[in-house]
Amino acid sequence: MVNRGKFDLLMGYLFPLCLCLLLPACNFSGFANDEEQADRSRPAAKVSTEPEEDSQVSLSAENTGKATPEISESEPLRLTLQEAILQSLDNNAAFQVDRLTPALQRTYETEERAEFDPVLSGEFSKTRAKTSEDVRGQADDEVASATSTGGALSLETLLPTGTTLGLEAGRTNSREDGFTSDTDTQANQYGINITQPLLRSFGPRVNLANLRKAKLDTRISQYELQGLAEALVAEVEKTYWDYVLAERQIEIYTDSLEIAEQYINEIKERINIGKLAETELAAAEAEVARRREDLINANSNFANVRLLFIRLLNPGGSNRWTRELEILDKPLAAPLELGDVETRVQKALALRPEINEALLRIEKGDLEIIRTRNGLLPKLDLFIRLGNTSYSETFSSKNNLDGKEYAYEIGLQFEYALGNRAKKAEHERALLSVEQAKEMLNNLQGLVQVDVRSAYIEVERFREQTEATKATRKLREEALRVENEKFRVGKSTAFLVAQASRDLVASRISEVEAVVNHLKAQVDFFRLESSLLERRGIVIPEIETAK
Repeated sequence: MVNRGKFDLLMGYLFPLCLCLLLPACNFSGFANDEEQADRSRPAAKVSTEPEEDSQVSLSAENTGKATPEISESEPLRLTLQEAILQSLDNNAAFQVDRLTPALQRTYETEERAEFDPVLSGEFSKTRAKTSEDVRGQADDEVASATSTGGALSLETLLPTGTTLGLEAGRTNSREDGFTSDTDTQANQYGINITQPLLRSFGPRVNLANLRKAKLDTRISQYELQGLAEALVAEVEKTYWDYVLAERQIEIYTDSLEIAEQYINEIKERINIGKLAETELAAAEAEVARRREDLINANSNFANVRLLFIRLLNPGGSNRWTRELEILDKPLAAPLELGDVETRVQKALALRPEINEALLRIEKGDLEIIRTRNGLLPKLDLFIRLGNTSYSETFSSKNNLDGKEYAYEIGLQFEYALGNRAKKAEHERALLSVEQAKEMLNNLQGLVQVDVRSAYIEVERFREQTEATKATRKLREEALRVENEKFRVGKSTAFLVAQASRDLVASRISEVEAVVNHLKAQVDFFRLESSLLERRGIVIPEIETAK
């Protein structure tokens, strides 16, 4: 028991204070702000809504950033490169599965926040008891009864500081019908319970560790999605140009076959008039057969590329596997200055999703160290319990009497597992995991260096090859023209003409391949640099939240 005046003053301060702490406990962002500042301080890979100025791909201005318009399934599916990319991001089945991962991971954040939700509980009860007494001189025993009804409410929450706060309030009504008199009693109780850890589970760093780990897992899943999106865009773009190349190869082989057949007809006419020997016909016929073989292979390659392209686009419809495609953008061999390779490497080290994932995993490991280090501490909790009970009694023959009782309890609770080997092993595992994650980051940074530098070399190689194959094609055209002139005046043979023609076809194919390979090398470089989405003006909402 304590002095009533002091207790009333103490309860008058503590009860409103605890109530103010309990009510906003479900929204504790204020506690988390300081602890989560490190999460927001690291810049994430930003995705712009505009392509960079040195973007190599020529896109139709009216189609950039727009979805593919709805057209009849009987019509060809006409696509610019940008439309193909957008359609694949919207429709590709595998990517749609991956897009759900950040949302699923975010549910774990909500689950960890629920640890700090206030818990409201209550109960209601009613009891009745009867007793009897043998009264001398009476035939029946005298019966006494007691009836009690009561209810209680409590509100309890855990704060990020580790403090457990609880409020209790209850009321009990009792009536006793006694042997000689009846009594009504009312009791009102309310109290405050406070438990504050002093060692284990003390402070927001420990108690918010699991929530912050869940938030880091969400950001990791967003970086993983970014990497998958970049890989999908790169695959679509490269397949787009492969489709263009396959179409162009068919055109070249078809044209060359027609020319070879016309050449046979010319040889036959000259044989008929006696200007050529029949032996010249064999070389020309062999060349026609060779062109047909090349055309067959080109058609087969085109069919395979088309199937892959449709799988990436996933356009829908009952005839999607047989639907005709029409490519609107053509490959351009415009020069692209990549700039200094060191600058590109540093950009990749800052933007690559794998690097950012590794950094977040290290930070997540640091949080695990905080959590496991907490487990090494003994449990020492300070608890305070304050209670107040007021009574009101009514006697049938007396006036009402009021009474109050006050009580408080304060103390310490201690607990420690001797040896504590499980917690020590857990903490050592957390330390080793962070060390391993740092080594993995170092290795990954080295791989990124190699990736970007190798891709840079490939872009430069194919840029030079584009110029070289263009010059070769012009020389082959001149060589064929000269050989034809010599053949017409009888100074060459059909075999030499066929060989010159075959060389020209090969050089035309090589020129188109060099242009397409140059574009594909650029795509690989931009993907390895992690600037591909930015350059193509692609923003994915699930990735945007990672900023």
